[in-house]
Amino acid sequence: MTRSFFRLPRTVLVLGAVSFMNDVASEMVTPLLPIFLTSTLGAGPAVLGLIEGVADATASLLKLFTGMVADRTGRWRIFVRVGYAISNVARPLVSLAGTWGIVLGLRFLDRLGKGTRSAPRDATIADSVAERDHGKAFGYHRAMDHAGASLGPVIAFALLAYGLTLERVILLSAVPGVLVLIIVWLGLMKMPLERKETRSVFHWSKLSPDFKRLVAAAGGVAFAAVPDVLLILWVFRSGIHVAWVPLLWAIANVGRMGSVAISGMLSDRYGRKTIMISGWGVRVVMLVVLALAPGTPTWAWPLFLVYTAVTAWTESVERAWLSDLAPSGKRATVFGAFHMVTGLAVLPGAILIGSLWEVFDMKTAFLASAFMTAISAAYLFSAAGRLKTGEAISDSD
Repeated sequence: MTRSFFRLPRTVLVLGAVSFMNDVASEMVTPLLPIFLTSTLGAGPAVLGLIEGVADATASLLKLFTGMVADRTGRWRIFVRVGYAISNVARPLVSLAGTWGIVLGLRFLDRLGKGTRSAPRDATIADSVAERDHGKAFGYHRAMDHAGASLGPVIAFALLAYGLTLERVILLSAVPGVLVLIIVWLGLMKMPLERKETRSVFHWSKLSPDFKRLVAAAGGVAFAAVPDVLLILWVFRSGIHVAWVPLLWAIANVGRMGSVAISGMLSDRYGRKTIMISGWGVRVVMLVVLALAPGTPTWAWPLFLVYTAVTAWTESVERAWLSDLAPSGKRATVFGAFHMVTGLAVLPGAILIGSLWEVFDMKTAFLASAFMTAISAAYLFSAAGRLKTGEAISDSD
């Protein structure tokens, strides 16, 4: 049987299309946000780390709650629709912000939308395909996500080159945002009825010990991660013109698109653990290279592109692994628990990385990230071998 992405259920294809258009809107803003905050609003690297950390922590806290409710009620479409609506209303309003505190509040709302939709959506994708195709399904979904993230910055680049201000470009992200709402409403109208409800109640104690170790390892990597906004600022300060930043971000997302698609399918064949460990190991090497490389455009451009592709390598594999481990009917809860822990780790980690850069330099921040990522990868290698299908959480009530 062919392994083509397009032999996937209509539900998965529609959700991929929604993610594509949403990231067109989102990534018109993302590469401009650090420049807007630092150049227009006077924020520093530590503030950027705070804003992104709070935003991601917000999304992750909500993922557990919406995952539990989706599993208990079986009503996933309402969470997907409301989540995309919140994000696409809040995001363009960043253009009107006069202080970084307002940006913080709007990013909070944007991530609130992400937290509302993510766990129910991911569980629905997992339920729509057989276990042997989990990697392919999430590889497709993440590839569509990054395809949209490639187009969005190109549009931003074209608008900046045409002479529009940063604020105008951010405001115009509302146009693809409206298309997101149309697709998510019309595309899901004829989807199958809501997934069968369950009576499961989440308790941390119900998670298997080995699954907790997997969550802890992933949380460590999330804590150590260098926020995208700081990577963009690092490239910008290497000496490139502001108009080229969105284009570079678009190229980076093309690399991410290929990375998630390939790694997802490879994990179906060679196993999730192998692909996860390899991805984290290469990430450590790349962080060391980033720390030691000269801060010039000649080095910054290619290293940035390679590093972003490397960080995307494990995105679809994580989701596929979670789908394998979680029993059917409790997947949204397991996704929510996993993303809650990893997202909460992002907040202090982002503040730490931003502060290390501000107090010392970016070299110190990169090396600290490499050290912490290496510890987490080693822990996953030692802890994850005993995990088996459906054993993430007990079926007993």
